[in-house]
Amino acid sequence: MKGKTLLLIGLIAAAISTRFIPHYPNFTAMGAAALFGGVVFKDHFKAFLIPLLALFLSDLVLNNVVYAAYNEGFTFFTEGFYWIYGAFILTVIMGKYATNGFKVLPLLATGVASALVFYLLTNFGSWLGNPLYPQNIGGLMASYAAGLPFLVSQAAGTLVYGAVMFGVAYAITSSKSAATVNA
Repeated sequence: MKGKTLLLIGLIAAAISTRFIPHYPNFTAMGAAALFGGVVFKDHFKAFLIPLLALFLSDLVLNNVVYAAYNEGFTFFTEGFYWIYGAFILTVIMGKYATNGFKVLPLLATGVASALVFYLLTNFGSWLGNPLYPQNIGGLMASYAAGLPFLVSQAAGTLVYGAVMFGVAYAITSSKSAATVNA
């Protein structure tokens, strides 16, 4: 692996570590890591694999060490994981196609849009088939209303950590164009 690729993978790994430090709910670098993967990795396989593998590995630790008392036996995936992973897959795609390298405004807009996609998808999944919410439009709206604080936190985390990740990547690559950042 090239040194540049290792540095970028290291940034994603550091971002994932934000799941293990005390934080406001959803104020982590997960959204920023998925967006970052989509922007900086030219290779589509790496763009998806690295952020999703980091998410999966951190889920394993959280589910089986940090929250082990709440799970029966070894847990590979959190209930409803497909909504979460689906949202991050969409975020990688947004990073690949909705941004223009390291340009600030497209990155900001895509960061906010990716948090909105995460919110819409995961709250829909939280509502669907959940006895906590009536299975009608009112129940869906209640699910979305309950998730609003998490939307704000997700967007803020994506923007703050995204600024750090893209800023560090820009600095370590001494690059003025995204083409030289792609690994």
